[in-house]
Amino acid sequence: MTSGSPELAVVVPVKNEAANILPLVAEIVAALDGKVAFEIVYVDDGSTDQTPQRLAEAAALYPCFSWLRHRASCGQSQAIATAVRHARAPLIAMLDGDGQNDPADIPNLLECWRAEPAATRDKLLIAGWRANRRDTSSRRWASKAANAIRAWALKDDTPDTGCGSKLFPRALFLDLPRFDHMHRYLPALTIRAGGKVRSVVVNHRPRGAGASNYSNLRRALVGVPDLLGVMWLMRRSKNPVVEPPR
Repeated sequence: MTSGSPELAVVVPVKNEAANILPLVAEIVAALDGKVAFEIVYVDDGSTDQTPQRLAEAAALYPCFSWLRHRASCGQSQAIATAVRHARAPLIAMLDGDGQNDPADIPNLLECWRAEPAATRDKLLIAGWRANRRDTSSRRWASKAANAIRAWALKDDTPDTGCGSKLFPRALFLDLPRFDHMHRYLPALTIRAGGKVRSVVVNHRPRGAGASNYSNLRRALVGVPDLLGVMWLMRRSKNPVVEPPR
């Protein structure tokens, strides 16, 4: 499936997603096989179910697959960061581990990134946009409100910052400030770094199995201080234009 160095790494953070591991990995392989040299990197964020066993099975089935485990849960953002640091590929495609993000969208995200001028790709984030969400009405309204508030506060010009489907250069991510829940602010942080964000409509599906690790109330409680912190970061940022000495 992958010969030589991979061009693309698909990173997936998971916690207690045992039933979704093997079906989603099979979908990722089917979506990318023969289209791009790729690897798949999962990080188990301290699961207490059969997730490690299913990840071990996936590693035995697919040579392109690797995984790591946090001994204790450190949060989704840290799991993503661990996966990105472990990845070998210069490009990262990110998916949530619950099966709601469709791996079949990854080739299109990759083509959108390749279509941009080469001079701007090193700081280009392709963000998925769940135009037709398959969630409960309460979650859709909560997400709509959160996106509206973030757009007003951060001016990130991104209709769906919470979508797990994203594609970006590995070096760009590693240069961003990291904190708990930072994955929800990748568009704003990319703009802060002098980069560009392009939103692309992606498919959204019902959860494959199991239950979400987040509630609307929990998202709201952590969202306020996170938003204030990112607003502070945006105001305190500067991007110098570096010139050679004359």
